[in-house]
Amino acid sequence: MSHRKSIFVVDDDPSMRRSMKRLLQEHGFEAKLFESADALLNHGNFQQAFCIILDINLDGESGIDLQRRLVEQKVHVPVVFVTGNDNHESRAAAIASGCIAYLTKPFAAASLIESVERARGR
Repeated sequence: MSHRKSIFVVDDDPSMRRSMKRLLQEHGFEAKLFESADALLNHGNFQQAFCIILDINLDGESGIDLQRRLVEQKVHVPVVFVTGNDNHESRAAAIASGCIAYLTKPFAAASLIESVERARGR
């Protein structure tokens, strides 16, 4: 997967997207930002990504449902879920979907970087 070099970040909170991009860039990663599920799906080019950081609660949409749609479309990119609304149901659904990490906002920078490193190693 050496040709895959980007991390796709999908979060409906602009400040969260910018913060994650800054953190990822500080650690040498290229991040592409998306404000919605539709923006990500319209972009496509999933062969560029080695990881998708995906907010569970996207302005009226479910990040977990988005991840399921990606799998149905044969997009197999490791997913790190992030959420500001942690609950048992979301956590269970995220883990069942096969994510490589589930982080609750606010999360430690090291937790995100470690998750991305794990995705890169796959």
